[in-house]
Amino acid sequence: MKTCFLFPGQGAQYPGMARDFYETSKAVRDLFALASDASAMDLKKLMFEGSEEDLKQTRSTQIAVALAGVASATCAREHGVLPDGCAGFSVGEWPALAEAGVVSYGDMFRLVAERGRLMEEAGKRSGGSTMSAVLSLSPEAIEEAIRKAGLANVWVANYNSPTQSVISGTEADVAAAEQAVKAAGAKRAIRLKVSGAFHSPIMAYARDGFAEAVAGVSFGDPKIALFSNVTGRRISGGSEAKALAVSQIVSPVRWIDEEAAILEEKPIFCAETGPGTVLGGLWKSVGGDVPCYPFGTLDQVAAITL
Repeated sequence: MKTCFLFPGQGAQYPGMARDFYETSKAVRDLFALASDASAMDLKKLMFEGSEEDLKQTRSTQIAVALAGVASATCAREHGVLPDGCAGFSVGEWPALAEAGVVSYGDMFRLVAERGRLMEEAGKRSGGSTMSAVLSLSPEAIEEAIRKAGLANVWVANYNSPTQSVISGTEADVAAAEQAVKAAGAKRAIRLKVSGAFHSPIMAYARDGFAEAVAGVSFGDPKIALFSNVTGRRISGGSEAKALAVSQIVSPVRWIDEEAAILEEKPIFCAETGPGTVLGGLWKSVGGDVPCYPFGTLDQVAAITL
């Protein structure tokens, strides 16, 4: 594998993202039109004129980040950078599915819009749930601290790096877990501004509703290497991809394992196809000599292809 595209997830968004891709590529403008129709949102207006607060609403964030990701990937391909593999973090796995040819862009946008709506609703129904980033403590130590504290309603939701994880659960248990991990040696626990306890059993309502939405959609076999948040391994076929797309909502993102699986394919470089540089930062802890280039703007894409 020469090149692997990495698609970021919720939290990477910012006002104006993908504007330069939109202005220079007709294919990207067509994707904006397709996504806007599929989501019943004016995504050009949301992404280019909306405020940070507008973009923080889960039902808006997820479709916007997915669109920005495929816009970046489209311009990368137009500049001659073609992926041999792809992966995505949380909602970023959906543009990866489209990039790998597993689902169509139209189905991807429609399903992502429904995913965001359902996850936002699940957060409201939870009666109070949240997430917190834990720094400078291993995932194993975090799990042990939660176990020793006897907390039944908080889980590790994102295994981001050997020293950075995210916990997810009820407001009360997350608050207690923050104190427990600090006592265990965590440098900080940073409460995230999210609408619910993503990637935890609290999202069961969203998973069940999403299963109905996914049921009638055709999932093909990946045309390039494709990696799963749920298993941390390469996805073997369309039927597996379909099942994982549903379970992902209540399962932790095993990004550390996923990065290791990507490295086993011996890529020459990775590209963060979408807004921000979060995934590139995480890649540094495991990637060794394999670089991860940011492809969040047209200039960044063009710089790699000169």
